[in-house]
Amino acid sequence: MNTVVEGFKLMPIENYIVLSALLFVIGILGVLVKRNALVVFMSVELMLNSVNLLFAAFSVYHNDTSGQVIVIFTMVVAAAEVAVGLAILVLTYRTNHSIDINLLNKLKH
Repeated sequence: MNTVVEGFKLMPIENYIVLSALLFVIGILGVLVKRNALVVFMSVELMLNSVNLLFAAFSVYHNDTSGQVIVIFTMVVAAAEVAVGLAILVLTYRTNHSIDINLLNKLKH
């Protein structure tokens, strides 16, 4: 376990910040540009995982395990979000025979 932490510290923290920011921007672009609901869910997951990467990197950098605990809680919330989101998508597909986000306005009526 010690070798993993030492290997994690070999790379400067700035590299983790840049990678996480890049992943977060890709996720935002996926949410804003794509109309397919599955791609939107994957983009939201990408944004959550980029934040998890930062929490883990800062946790190792500061020798504090609280960031890793937050990562576990975030993963639990993300799993619940995916379960609810996929259930909504299945019901939408059954009624509309499409998973286009623009058709979700029909759920209001």
